Amino acid sequence: MKLLERVIKNAQSYQKRIVLPEGNEPRTLRATEIILNENIARIILLGNPVEIMQAAEECGVNIKGAVLVDPKTDERRSHYADLMVEIRKSKGLTKEEALEMLNDPLVFAPMMIKNGDADGEIAGAINATGDVLRPAFQFVKTLPGVSVVSGAFLMFVNDPHFGHDGILVFADCAVMPDPDERQLAEIAVTTAKTAKSIVGMEPRVAMLSFSTKGSAQHERVSKVENATRIAKELDSTVKIDGELQLDAALIPEVAKLKAPDSEVAGRANVLVFPGLEAANIGYKLVQRLAKAEAIGPVLQGMAAPINDLSRGCSVSDIVNMAAITSNQAAALFE
Repeated sequence: MKLLERVIKNAQSYQKRIVLPEGNEPRTLRATEIILNENIARIILLGNPVEIMQAAEECGVNIKGAVLVDPKTDERRSHYADLMVEIRKSKGLTKEEALEMLNDPLVFAPMMIKNGDADGEIAGAINATGDVLRPAFQFVKTLPGVSVVSGAFLMFVNDPHFGHDGILVFADCAVMPDPDERQLAEIAVTTAKTAKSIVGMEPRVAMLSFSTKGSAQHERVSKVENATRIAKELDSTVKIDGELQLDAALIPEVAKLKAPDSEVAGRANVLVFPGLEAANIGYKLVQRLAKAEAIGPVLQGMAAPINDLSRGCSVSDIVNMAAITSNQAAALFE
């Protein structure tokens, strides 16, 4: 887990402002204490300050140093509402509607980021993914040239021969059920950037399929072939190859037989699956059967880092995600 140590060390130097909308949730409060004690990030907790402090006391944690913000009374509400109306004017959003929406911390948090008052957001311990991401899509939006948000998992396998010293990045395991060719290409490029910014690896991206270099003919194979071509056009600096079967992507001996001219085959450290079904099953198989550590999903493609937690997340998951979000923010704004 040396990678996580490095990610945390980097976060300590960046000192990014991470907003946590679920301000009185017990795991969030326990994570806040750790983050502040270890100087990983500056924390903004959203909610009624009296209720947050009461919840912290009940949890037996010290959150001194966290900034407490009440979305219902904060002096920036009017300005945020004006900004929301401007962003959603084509949808006919009124200021009154915007002010009502800002009562929801899951809306207030992205507006803090949009206005430059926070650098990243983590939520989802007690909220569904859709509720976390919807306002992020509406108001923070995606990076220029990127139309799709996706989710990557950092997979720590117990064999340094695979990936980057035993670290692989899988995508998209969380968001897009059936990406088209362009979307799949964008997922490949953004996952390569995630691998570089968080893991520090030189990405070698394998576009996975049930075929290697034309060994099978099918529309699903053609989709991956075309996505590979588009990805190379989107970013010619990234090593991307496909379509590759999993064994050809990871095993040098198989790669020599199936894709001898590939600079990725046999050495891939980023695996891009053709759809959410395969990706979600794939990461869970590796996690459960190979007993790999899976960290994520790390959301990518947003104009600012907004990460969604599992409702079954642990305190350490929140702490790690705060460090990862800080690293993402530093990479985006460097």
